[in-house]
Amino acid sequence: MIRLIRLVILGFAPSLLSATGNAPAILPPELGARHVAFFNAMEPEGVVNHVPNAAAAAWLEAHVPAFECSDAGVEETYWFRWWALRKQLRKDPDSGRFVFGEFITRARPVSSALGHHLMEGRWLRDQTFHDDYLRYWLRGKGGQPQDHLHRFSQWLQHALWSRWLVTQDTATLVGLLDDLLSDYRRWETTQMRPDGLFWQYDVRDAMEESISGGRKVQNVRPTISVYMYGNATALAAIARLAGRAELAAEFDARAAHLRRLVQATLWNPALGFFSAVNDQLQPIAVREQIGFIPWYFGLPEPGKGYEAAWKQLTDDAGFRAPWGITTAERRHPRFRSHGVGTCEWDGAVWPFATAQTLTALANVLRDYPQEVVKQRDWFDAFLTYTRSHVYDGVPYIGEYQDETTGQWLKGRDPRSYYYNHSTYADLLITGLVGLRPRTDSVVEVAPLLPPDTWAWFCLDRVRYHGRELTILWDSDGTRYGRGVGLRVFADGKEIAHAESLRRVTGQLP
Repeated sequence: MIRLIRLVILGFAPSLLSATGNAPAILPPELGARHVAFFNAMEPEGVVNHVPNAAAAAWLEAHVPAFECSDAGVEETYWFRWWALRKQLRKDPDSGRFVFGEFITRARPVSSALGHHLMEGRWLRDQTFHDDYLRYWLRGKGGQPQDHLHRFSQWLQHALWSRWLVTQDTATLVGLLDDLLSDYRRWETTQMRPDGLFWQYDVRDAMEESISGGRKVQNVRPTISVYMYGNATALAAIARLAGRAELAAEFDARAAHLRRLVQATLWNPALGFFSAVNDQLQPIAVREQIGFIPWYFGLPEPGKGYEAAWKQLTDDAGFRAPWGITTAERRHPRFRSHGVGTCEWDGAVWPFATAQTLTALANVLRDYPQEVVKQRDWFDAFLTYTRSHVYDGVPYIGEYQDETTGQWLKGRDPRSYYYNHSTYADLLITGLVGLRPRTDSVVEVAPLLPPDTWAWFCLDRVRYHGRELTILWDSDGTRYGRGVGLRVFADGKEIAHAESLRRVTGQLP
């Protein structure tokens, strides 16, 4: 309630034509600053990295898309997540390159959330920071990859292809192709089995204490094999972009082979779910949230019945809990059995996994004909995720939390503050608002906001394919004075319009 009252007090009438960038901005520049003023004042500034709190408002105005909506909590959380991400930007003392941390108290970055960092960061208007970050990982050790890049499973190639879909920076992506190819082949050397599937210790999936495995157990999990499928499809696409047809064909074939293996081996018909198997390929009888990951990368073939797995998302005995999506099914006898405080993935809510699942669910809703889950299911889960960003009544993002009380399980441990291992802005931009990055010059917007939910929203100053996009919804036309409905602008020119919240497309000018 305190947060809601404060946001009402900070209300304003938007100025429609404040000039910023290449096109007239609809949202005023002071929008972000008003949120930042509260965030800066809500607690002492402990660790100070590249951008101190005093410079946060100017940094956000320069670098992130502006957003407002008729849900005060969603709007606040959007700005808070960018404010918190900015705290994790620092200069690596050895290489002098910009890097993004996961732990606010640890100077050296870790690779466990690298995919999340790139997916979220692709919406920064200036990609200089992430270009540096990439070169830190891929060439930061005397021109070679950092040793700890392979400490954790990751979906680096997929995330970089996804970034290109937004930035269209072909020179940078193609220039990294050989680095990315070497990275993939190293995973094949260390983690690929003779049958072509990949194994991983739970802890090296950044999922330490699970029901299905353990820190030293070499299970075949629906994480790394699916990540490698996503990375293979991305490498094929990057190779085509680079004009290397033979390499593209090789990785198309690798991706197709992995798809067949994952569907044949990790789909558990008895559970109706993708689940881990042991090193002898024997099924492990537990549904875990990682079973939703295949849809993050579009791996399951449509029309084969795999979508039945999503029934578990909305089942209280499955993964639905008051404070979010649990990391293991609640009905299992070993649910929340591993204690507290040692990074348990036996049922507690982890933003890392929530972000993956919401991305996967958005793909299901748009790309898979099915009747199992609805748009409202995505929106309800997104709102629960949004509401979880709180500690003692103020905005917060931490490591993981109790599924029934919402308590952040690392409490006031300094390492858990501003924990940077999930996405939020990417979910809002591509899911809620619905901008779906594409290879061509068509702008596609397919909002997952259910009809008759919000009166208005505006996502402004989105840098996309070198243009400035604005996407707004105005249910009665009074908020923004541009008429009723959903409208998309590119460099100030309207390119798409619908009177209802539905999929629209427009051509970049």
